[in-house]
Amino acid sequence: MVRSVGAVAGSRAARAVTGSLGVVGVAAVAGLVAERRAIHRRRLRTEVTRSFEAARIDGRVTTVLAGDGVPLHVEETGPADAPLTLVFVHGFCVCSDSWILQQRDLADLGRMVFFDQRAHGRSGPSVVGNCTIDVLADDLYRVIRERVPTGPIVLIGHSMGGMAVLGLAEEHPELFGERIIGVALLSTSASELARATLGPAALLTGVVRRVVPGVAVGMRRASGVLEHLRGSGSDLSWEVTRRIAFGGTDLSPAVITFLEEMVSRTPVEVIAAFLPTLLDNDRLAAVDRFTTTPTLIVVGAADLVTPVGHSRTIAAALPEAELLVEENAGHAIMLERPAAVNAAIRRLVERAVTGPAVARPAAAHRRTARPLGAA
Repeated sequence: MVRSVGAVAGSRAARAVTGSLGVVGVAAVAGLVAERRAIHRRRLRTEVTRSFEAARIDGRVTTVLAGDGVPLHVEETGPADAPLTLVFVHGFCVCSDSWILQQRDLADLGRMVFFDQRAHGRSGPSVVGNCTIDVLADDLYRVIRERVPTGPIVLIGHSMGGMAVLGLAEEHPELFGERIIGVALLSTSASELARATLGPAALLTGVVRRVVPGVAVGMRRASGVLEHLRGSGSDLSWEVTRRIAFGGTDLSPAVITFLEEMVSRTPVEVIAAFLPTLLDNDRLAAVDRFTTTPTLIVVGAADLVTPVGHSRTIAAALPEAELLVEENAGHAIMLERPAAVNAAIRRLVERAVTGPAVARPAAAHRRTARPLGAA
């Protein structure tokens, strides 16, 4: 392993990628430092997370053991005997708290199950080799098997959580249509995420497979330094979160702070461990499992992490799905546009429970699908 990493780190491709990222990083940091005082003044006006914590509904906490023994933190709200269960699967670097603006507003729809992905939030740590979409999909399967053994389910996945849903469809297609009667994919990519992150050349030259594992190992080895540099709660961390996770809308600083604190609780080692599987993920074939399952696809037009073209690619394979593109919104769509997201989930549930005989209202909200990478 050490020999392999050394070969990658010393390659021409590695030097080119890391060198380019270094130049960009220095320029970005310089710009952010220049704005530091203005950012600090803006943050002083925020109420931080008190309003979010007040919105929480305390649920029933249980633990589900993953296949390798990792304890997964699960929280359930709503009647245990509700006719419908909504299972929420959060994204990369956050935890189930990211669904806080859905938890209360959608409580009337039935029972809701939230869980923290392995190595995230209140779930247990994971060995690096099991930080993959395949394992996340199996974790999701075990949560469903143990906490929702009967009755219809609507799955809602954001970002990496949406990838886990696609992984579940690939491994357990028998669940879709019978048990899982509706699927929502928020800010999700089914394949070629590296194209958006590193550019088309990275895919053509195989840079992703050669370089990213070595970069991830380097991040884990230098985790202490990187933790200090990103500075949990710092102005720099706050501004980076605002720019990467949100769009150009006028957003309350409290929302940004809420997400920044959540991301800051995710260790650098965890971020590094999951990077290779996210950038090398290919689950586009699994989308075919949803052809008979009502599906909702939501994305922000200003999403920098999973650009809108990735959602359009999924939608192109699912002509009956509702594709909702929120203008000027970013990656953390459920926090930035909760009203639109919650309304769309309600439409999905209505379509799912009434069956295919009822006309779908999705046409009014749908955008024309375009190839991957289209704006």
